[in-house]
Amino acid sequence: MPPKKKNANDDDLGAMRAARFGRVKNNLSMGFVGLPNVGKSTLTNLLAGAAHAEAANYPFCTIDPNVVQCVVPDQKFMYLAKTFKPPSVVPAILKVVDIAGLIRGASEGAGLGNAFLSHIAAVDGIFHLVRAFESEEIVHVDDSVDPIRDLETIQGELCLKDIDTLGKVLENEKNRIRKEKGIARSAEPPLTELFQSAYEKCDALLKSNTPVQTGEFSSAEVELIKDWGLITTKPQVYVVNLSKKNFIRKGSKWLGKIQDWVKSHGGGQIIPMSCEFEQELFDRKDDPAAQQAYLDECTKEAEEMGLKGPQFAVKSVIPRLIRSGRAALCLQSFYTAGPKEVRAWTIQQGTLAPQAAGVIHTDFEKGFIKAEVANFDDFKALHEGTASMAKVKEAGKYRQEGKTYVMQEGDIVVFMHNTLKSKK
Repeated sequence: MPPKKKNANDDDLGAMRAARFGRVKNNLSMGFVGLPNVGKSTLTNLLAGAAHAEAANYPFCTIDPNVVQCVVPDQKFMYLAKTFKPPSVVPAILKVVDIAGLIRGASEGAGLGNAFLSHIAAVDGIFHLVRAFESEEIVHVDDSVDPIRDLETIQGELCLKDIDTLGKVLENEKNRIRKEKGIARSAEPPLTELFQSAYEKCDALLKSNTPVQTGEFSSAEVELIKDWGLITTKPQVYVVNLSKKNFIRKGSKWLGKIQDWVKSHGGGQIIPMSCEFEQELFDRKDDPAAQQAYLDECTKEAEEMGLKGPQFAVKSVIPRLIRSGRAALCLQSFYTAGPKEVRAWTIQQGTLAPQAAGVIHTDFEKGFIKAEVANFDDFKALHEGTASMAKVKEAGKYRQEGKTYVMQEGDIVVFMHNTLKSKK
């Protein structure tokens, strides 16, 4: 049986909890993490819409991280592009890194462990990909398929690496206090209550093989932990690679067990998918009719198993995967739309209008006067087919916002700013 459907708000809260440790930037990246031969390179190729990574049946075929830019599926953006029909259309993108597979002992340098862990440290969020399909052609690094064992292996290696990092953090803090207070190196220095609390919470989580990002921390502790460089503070999305047959029937003997494991290790979003299905669908990309026929064939197969209704219609999970990665990083879009260009700009949730203007150009932030804002839904309901804000203005739905305005997902914006004089 597939995992029970969770409230969407639960995923939003989980993403916000994880993102509190992250960098405040607009060009954040997700990285695929997993054992060798679980489908990371294949899925990275599919996300990018092209074969960017060398997907080969060899454990270390992707030694250097392979970076791809994924176009973010966005119906609002597509609607604006069709309405304004500009010569330039620029969608939002999500950067995804294909990181070569970890194996047991990677935290101690096994395989290519140290290099891989440094690549994981460089991304901002993790797609944790696990294999739940059998195949005689694709070897498993541990000779058998067991997603729970694989989850334990990967999570264990990440936690072991963080335990090692945490030990260095503790020693560095002690040395700092000794130097600051002139205490002998043999003496035990007094740690602050804040440091002690944050350290003990992190240590307990890691020793229970649980990511730090799932823990309960005060805002002061979060600010302290941010500087420690712990891998498991990154938000995670669990991706389960099923066989095509199990994906179509939306069931696997492993899904319930995976859900229980994730729940017992701090929780997180789980996305079942099938690289086999997605690849076969992608191979028909040049023939839309053939793609639709393939989807209809798969849906009919589900119906023959008694799975009827819109919830059992078979479709690609790639768009959901991209949106989930973006949500995990707490990113959102605003739009600029006109006769010359329609563009989706990426910002972090909670960004103020001046900082959003700065994403377009730093001078816009420095000389910010106001933002003229229309809600997308208002524009769609009122514009009457015209590529203009005139009807929105007539209805009183075109707003002027100041420096304290918090940008909302889907805002259509024109920024007014002073022209800064260049220094001579």
